[in-house]
Amino acid sequence: MGLSIHYNGRFNRKASLKKMIEEVRDIVEVYQWKYYVFEDIFPDNGFGKTQYDRKIYGICFTPPECETVWLTFLSNGRMSTPVHLRFYGNTNNKRERRYLYMISVKTQYAGIEIHKLVIHLLKYIREKYLQDFNVSDEGEYWETGDEQLLANSFERYTFLINTVSSLLQSESILPGESLETYFERLMKRMHEKFKP
Repeated sequence: MGLSIHYNGRFNRKASLKKMIEEVRDIVEVYQWKYYVFEDIFPDNGFGKTQYDRKIYGICFTPPECETVWLTFLSNGRMSTPVHLRFYGNTNNKRERRYLYMISVKTQYAGIEIHKLVIHLLKYIREKYLQDFNVSDEGEYWETGDEQLLANSFERYTFLINTVSSLLQSESILPGESLETYFERLMKRMHEKFKP
């Protein structure tokens, strides 16, 4: 739980992966964020295929108090991460397979400024290196550029997290109560708290 950015897309086959990695590395080094570089050259003739090798291509970085931002791809050019590849790379289940290409980064605890920096970096990278790039920003900053709307979203998520945390701390599971019943009781309490 927490404000996040969700994204997916493909690397533009006309662009240079090495250049993208260099640019991102230069930016994150300015901020002194930790990063990791994976393979920097795609194999020939892999783009557009459903099959891919087991390697990861690109770069990832981690701003303070933020989840890792993945600008990483499979050999077919589609965005993915090592974790997604491990969990969904071998599945034949179509519903599970779609998760292979869905990336999220939680910025809730990093704050507004880091969230904005990540969004601006994604916009920059999209223009130079990506195609079919889709973003769903729970703070709506990607879509609007509205800092006040972003601040309001952070406040709302913080309030929800604090409320759930407070409930979990104040409401213990009762003797003989199942987990299902316990969570139903917590949900009722939450609904009562939020009634006008």
